[in-house]
Amino acid sequence: MNITAQQTEFLSWKVVPARLDATQAAWFLGFEPHEIPRLVTAGLLKPLGHPARNSTKFFATETLEHFRRDEKWLARASDAIASYWRERNARKQKARGRA
Repeated sequence: MNITAQQTEFLSWKVVPARLDATQAAWFLGFEPHEIPRLVTAGLLKPLGHPARNSTKFFATETLEHFRRDEKWLARASDAIASYWRERNARKQKARGRA
């Protein structure tokens, strides 16, 4: 099953589990899976418990549902993602300029 089919199936569930992994949280919030770690780093998302750095992170569905309906949080999250890419691209340009 490809990612799009998995995402469609997940989004069609009538009852969502109480905790979601990072990929499911991204689908639930409308972000890309690779953006979830950026939101955690920015302090906009907090994983459940105290997971190790390299372990699977889970997020509370109830909290995600609140964020999903909060326009201000969505704007801050979108700004954090845009800021990350702006800074990363600036570092790339700076590194190219030195070479």
